[in-house]
Amino acid sequence: MRPITTLFLLMSVDGKISTGDVDELDVDKDFPKIGGIREGLGQYYRLEEETDAFSLNSGRVFAKIGYNEKKEAIEKIPVSFVVIDNKPHLTSVGVENLSRRTEKLFIVTNHKNHPVFSKAFDNVETLLYENDIDFADVFSKLKNVYDINRLTIQSGGGLNSVLLRSKLIDKISIVVAPALIGGKNTSTLIDGESLHTFEDLKNIKALKLDTVDILENSYIHLKYDIINETEIEK
Repeated sequence: MRPITTLFLLMSVDGKISTGDVDELDVDKDFPKIGGIREGLGQYYRLEEETDAFSLNSGRVFAKIGYNEKKEAIEKIPVSFVVIDNKPHLTSVGVENLSRRTEKLFIVTNHKNHPVFSKAFDNVETLLYENDIDFADVFSKLKNVYDINRLTIQSGGGLNSVLLRSKLIDKISIVVAPALIGGKNTSTLIDGESLHTFEDLKNIKALKLDTVDILENSYIHLKYDIINETEIEK
């Protein structure tokens, strides 16, 4: 058993979840500066406040938005983070900031010298893997050890691809911004390895539409159920 999972993200009409292929460019920082996009952006953040109490993301994302910088005052929010962090991208300061920000922090890594081990944190759990992270095992532990029933996923395109192809995402909830970004190296909703053979078609997941909400300022909110068992007609 594992949590019911929902991929919740903001993307452009052409599927981009970033404004460029370098960490300095980011929708959270850049969309508020662009006329025609900034006016409706608040709707996404209001919907984000309605997501699950447990949220999965990557250490890279938190490093990108500045959590490795020392912060004197941090407001705690009623959300617990599950952070996938192999490189690692988080520093000890980043882990401390996140632990102060969140109800409970889960660090998932295969890096035995991850900064999370540098000191004791009261509200931090660590899931350490010797080799590649076994995401099916991670999700099983979240459900059966930590009693997490629902999980929102807000990670990057590469990790989204791994989770999707591992049949670990049940639903998607996507806010589409009225923007075209372009750029073949700019991250999309689902990145990862391209498909190369007929057999790879099993990695394509059909979707069943749940709801379409037309928001203000030309934004759209799409909800789909994912059909994880792909049928291929030969």
